[in-house]
Order: sequence, then C-alpha cells, then structure tokens
Amino acid sequence: MVGLGEKVRTSRLLPPGKFMEYLYEDAQTLFDVMYRGARVSNNGRCMAWREPGAKEYSYIHYNQALERIRNFACGQATLGSTPGQKTFIGVFMQNCVEAIVAEQACYYLSQIVVPLYDTLGTAAVTFIINQASIEVVVCDTPEKVQLLLKEGSKCPQMKRVVHTKEVSDSVHELAKEIGVELISFGEIERLGEKHFRHPLPPNRNEIATVCYTSGTTGNPKGVMLSHKNIIACLSSVMFQLGEVAPMKDDVMISFLPLAHMLERCCEMALYMVGGCVGFFSGDIRGLVDDMRALRPTISPTVPRLLNRVHDRVEQVAQNSVWKRALLALALKSKESEIKKFVIRRNSIWDKIVFKAVQEGFGGRLRLMVVGSAPLATNVINLVRCALGAVIVEGYGQTECTAPCTMTFPGDYEAGHVGPPIAACAIKLVDVAEMEYYACNGEGEICVKGPTVFQGYLNDQEKTDEVLDTNGWLHTGDIGKWMENGTLKVIDRKKHIFKLSQGEYIAPEKLENIFIRSPFVAQIFVHGESLKSCLIGVVVPDDQYLLLWAAENRIAGTFAELCANRVVKKSILDDLCVLGKKSGLKSFELLKDILCHPEMFSIDNGLLTPTLKTKRPECRKAFAEQIQEMYRLLQ
Repeated sequence: MVGLGEKVRTSRLLPPGKFMEYLYEDAQTLFDVMYRGARVSNNGRCMAWREPGAKEYSYIHYNQALERIRNFACGQATLGSTPGQKTFIGVFMQNCVEAIVAEQACYYLSQIVVPLYDTLGTAAVTFIINQASIEVVVCDTPEKVQLLLKEGSKCPQMKRVVHTKEVSDSVHELAKEIGVELISFGEIERLGEKHFRHPLPPNRNEIATVCYTSGTTGNPKGVMLSHKNIIACLSSVMFQLGEVAPMKDDVMISFLPLAHMLERCCEMALYMVGGCVGFFSGDIRGLVDDMRALRPTISPTVPRLLNRVHDRVEQVAQNSVWKRALLALALKSKESEIKKFVIRRNSIWDKIVFKAVQEGFGGRLRLMVVGSAPLATNVINLVRCALGAVIVEGYGQTECTAPCTMTFPGDYEAGHVGPPIAACAIKLVDVAEMEYYACNGEGEICVKGPTVFQGYLNDQEKTDEVLDTNGWLHTGDIGKWMENGTLKVIDRKKHIFKLSQGEYIAPEKLENIFIRSPFVAQIFVHGESLKSCLIGVVVPDDQYLLLWAAENRIAGTFAELCANRVVKKSILDDLCVLGKKSGLKSFELLKDILCHPEMFSIDNGLLTPTLKTKRPECRKAFAEQIQEMYRLLQ
C-alpha cells in the first residue's frame, strides 16, 4: 500500500495517483470483451447450460454466441428499438445463455441494460420500468410474461415483451388487449439474420447498465454504471489475482443473481480472456449436481454457502472422537502448507478427509471470489483447507461496481478484506456519533476512482447523499486500517439506532458476531428507541440443532425444537457467551430470542436479491412476537 496524503490510500501495484482503467487495449468496453474472448480462445467454448433432466452440459462456442448476439441486436433494431443511450432494455431472466445474448446485444447497439427481478416485488418492477422508460423487456418464463402484462396498464411506455419459452393463447390475447407486442426470442434472432446492421459500439464513458439495488426502504435506486466503471473494476481484480487470474481454459459456475455485480464482473472477466461460463439449472438445491456435471475451476460465491460447507465438515467430525482428531490433524497439516502458498488437492488428507467436499464442487475448483459479507476466520481457514483452492475476499457495493478492496491470493491472514484494488483510492472519515475517528485509523469508508458510479438514475437528491462534490462515494460502512495496510469492515453506519438510555446500536455488527454460533443459521437483531434492551430472531441451523438435541436427549422435530424453552435458553446462553468473548458491552447482548424454523429468503421477502436482510420487512413479519418478547421482559 502507498498513501496519497496522510489519510488516502491506494494500491501498491501502481504508482501513487495512478488508477487502472483497463487491462487490455482491445477490451475497453463490455462490447469488446466477447470479441477478444473469441480471438484469444480461437473460438473456444463460451457458455454452457444443462437441459432439464440432462446429465451433461451443452456448450455454445464464441463465434456462435457472437452470431446470436448480432442477430438479436439486428432483430431488435428492425422492430424499432433505437440504437443509442436513450434506449433502456429490461432483462427479466435467470442466469442463462439468452440473458447474456440479450445483454451483449444492447452493447452492440450502445443501449443500456436494466436487469429486473421478480423478487424485488411487482410494485418495484413496475417502478423500474417506468423510471427507466423501458420499452422492451426480455423474459424467460411464462409467469414473468404474465406478471408484466398484468402490470401493462401501469407501464404505458412498455411496447414489447420478448419470451424464450412458449406462452399460452390466453397470454397472447391479454397482450393484444393492452397493446403490447409479444414475440419470441427466436423470432427476433431470425428477423435479425435477414436484416443485418453494423454495430454502433459504445465508448467507455457511456452507461452500460442500470443495476437497481433493492435497498431495505422505499423504491429501489438505479445505479448507473459505465463501461469504464465495470472494465476498470474487473481489470483491477484480475491484475491483483496475478498468476491465479482467470485464463482461457477456465470454467466458471454462474449461480449468484445477476443483481450481484460481483457475479457480472466475474462473468465478463471470463469472456475477456476466452474462458467459459456455465449456468446452474435454476434450483439452488441442485447446485451440487450442476457443479459435479460442469466441474468448474472458478466460482464467485457468498459467505452463506461457505458457512454451510464449514458447518457440514464440523458436523461430520462431531460423530466420533477419531474423526475429530483426524480433522484436527488434517487442518494443521494443510494450514502449514497454505501459509507457504502450497495449494493442492492431492495430499493424503485430501484423499481421506476432504475428498467428498471437493467432489461436491466438481473436483477441479482452483479459485473462489467471495463477496457480500465478512467471513469468520474459522470458516475461511477450514474452507481453504477443505477445497484446496485459492479463496480471496472482496469488499464493495454496487455504487463502486463490485469490490473496491480485495485480499491477495498469498495472504492467508483472515479477518480483513484486503487493500484497495488498483482502480480505487480509499479514505476513512470521522463518524463522531459512533466514536470512530480517522486519526485513529477508523471511520466511514469512502471510495474514489474509475469504479465509482455515475449516480442514481433520475434521482439527484439520493445521488448527492452518497457522492460528494469531490467525487468521494460515502459507503455507510465503518472500516479500520490494519497494521499491514489492509482494511477491516467493523460496523455499519446506516442501520444504527439508539436504545432508550442513549446507547448506539449497530445491529449488523452484532449479527456478524452472533452468526458464528454453531446454533445459528440466520439472525435478525432488533431494538427500539423506547426500549432498554435488544432482542433477536434466530433461525437455528437445523442439522446442528437436531444433532445437539439428540445428544442432550431432547426429542422433537426441528419445528418442535424451535418452540422448546430449554432449546431457546441454550441458544440464548450460547449467544451471550459468544458476545462476551467478542468484547460486546452488556447492552449489546440479547435479552430474549425467538427461534424461527423457516429460513429468511428472497421468496418470503426477508432477503434482498443480493441476500442481505430486509430489516423493515423482518420487523413487520415478526411484529407480534417482538411485541410479546418485550412485554414479557417488562
């Protein structure tokens, strides 16, 4: 790390004051990346998918992909979709080949891509279509087509809905009634094949996408990201990865929502170097089967998945004394190798302890990029050993494209998110009300550089709230500089609240501590300004709880255990012990909890598409139980 002045830090990989904007001269926009991939791979495999019921993946090569992109773009233009930056195209699809074709077709015409997600809710989808003046939406299921058509009267500018799967005659009739053209993806491709148009490539300062962040209150905000933003981010990540960066022989598994800019950046990085991206089948419960069939070498992921891997390994080891001893020996041996940057999957420990875990990821995984939330030290250490893969952690948000900091492949000291990437400068600013001061190396994380967004679409007021006049993005996260120049995210500014006696509470900080309990799969910490204490909603880890209950001779199903007072007290006691060990103050400990048997999810409205807790929705969902807990505590 090197400093720009006393309080501003940048990557040590470039001279002071210099930012990386692109890695390759011939890949400065997202339009360029596919063409470069086709050239450097010599028309290698580009994308992969698995048909329902199929055992193997099918593949499309780069030249085939480019032909489909060209045909779809030309077909859209023939139907009246105007090239240029005034045209916004909605892509309402799960991760699939057609989603990438539709996205790249927009870049062919310098248009702007707007991903849509039903998990945002119907009202939010309608809001986005209207705010971005979207005329064309590309869908992948009849259900999404119906949702759009039912909202058609509220979206007068929506002229065309494109579908990839057959829809019923009644749906066609509904489209006619409201004056919306309904046409298949294939029809547009065939039309474009007959009406060729030369591309209108974007320049790198033009907007590539508007990625809506669902947030936790109010309408979603449209984050405008330019081609330069995205290319600078993914180029810097690849530059920092060095020898372990994606190559043309790599295969990536795509399963994170395309709302996740980390996912989109990783995909574009693979295309830029001529690699292949394989899409999961659509059901996260079948992800292991998909990985075994695809055998990926690279995977972007989120802590939730790795926490599960950690818990499963630990649970197997709890079955017997010799298994615990064997795991301890395996971890000790592999950790010593990892510290010497020996990363492998062929040791004796891989064969007798970790083989099943590695095969669950396809057996070839060499690199994982983790984003979204911090990983506990014990989790990342175990997963690195178990998978025999390089695992790097990134920190960022959509407003700075994806990661603005990332750990180095050879840094195996856990508990931080690395130094700034080569496209960012970072400084910390005082947050006096929380007693964080930049002079102590603590404060709100602010980011500047070519990855910082262009503002929120049609919302200057909210843009001004986070982007100051000097170009610094104020993230709302609290960071701390470590002695080695890396950043640690220690708190959250945006969700802080006061208890009745004036104590400030940062619930996400507490949740990141309590989630380390083996009892806990998910947790929501709640407090109110008129109350003197905190309470929580805990979704227990079902496998751990059932095993613990059996060992303690407590009978019952998972739901029955969640309602058991002895179980609740044991979990609450464990959280208190964990909190005290972590240095929490007495008012930061939970005084009561509700054990809830159903996971928070996107489908039940308690998680955002990027898997963050929707705090107002949780408060609403558990309002009665929260009120009752406080009543009993009085």
